[in-house]
Amino acid sequence: MPPSLTGKTAVVTGGSRGIGRAVVRGLAKAGAHVIVNWVKDEGAADEVVAEVEAAGGRAMAVHADVAREAEVRRLFDETEAAFGAVDIVVANAAVVVTKPLTKSTEKDFDHVFGVNAKGAFLTLREAGLRLTDGGRIIAVSTVGTRLLLPNTPLYLGSKGAVEQFARSLSRQLGPRAITVNTVSPGFTETALMPEHDRTWASGLASLGRVGTPAEVAEVIVWLAGPSASWVTGQNISACGGIG
Repeated sequence: MPPSLTGKTAVVTGGSRGIGRAVVRGLAKAGAHVIVNWVKDEGAADEVVAEVEAAGGRAMAVHADVAREAEVRRLFDETEAAFGAVDIVVANAAVVVTKPLTKSTEKDFDHVFGVNAKGAFLTLREAGLRLTDGGRIIAVSTVGTRLLLPNTPLYLGSKGAVEQFARSLSRQLGPRAITVNTVSPGFTETALMPEHDRTWASGLASLGRVGTPAEVAEVIVWLAGPSASWVTGQNISACGGIG
């Protein structure tokens, strides 16, 4: 059974697709009112909102680019206007550029670090300023930060920054009983999973397969609930035994 999040308000960045979409479903199923943040695919955001509402939940889509300070503030403003004070934030929005370091450009760096590192920084900072006492913050990283992978250095570097932001914030917000944790998925069935890497990725996992967004979402939803009140400053791998 999912934890009871009845009456809680949650923001999920990058909530229209992949892991973010599964997190929206899981939080809504547990009773939370959920903001689905999106930046490119309005149709996908509206679709998941309709799905939540058809199941009896409450959700709202909000367009905001997490790499822009004013838009992150507006995201939280619109959340508070619609559902009241924010209790849960899942910093999930991310992009990937697949190139070795020596072929990556300054433009690539600015794009990846702008969304993944700066976007997480702005989201976590706003969450730290606005969350209710006893709230929950979950940042999404990747198990790849522990692996020697040659073709995603910018993505992994940006996610390494996210992990450190979360650790530091957990110490700052502890006196307010706000937990801050990171979840690091392994290779997962999303649009970011290249088909030609599936066999290789499955071989890295002890369970012999890639994961599903729903499996990762279950870990995040647990961290958002009351049973995880004594878990903070941790990086939890949801990866099927990679590394």
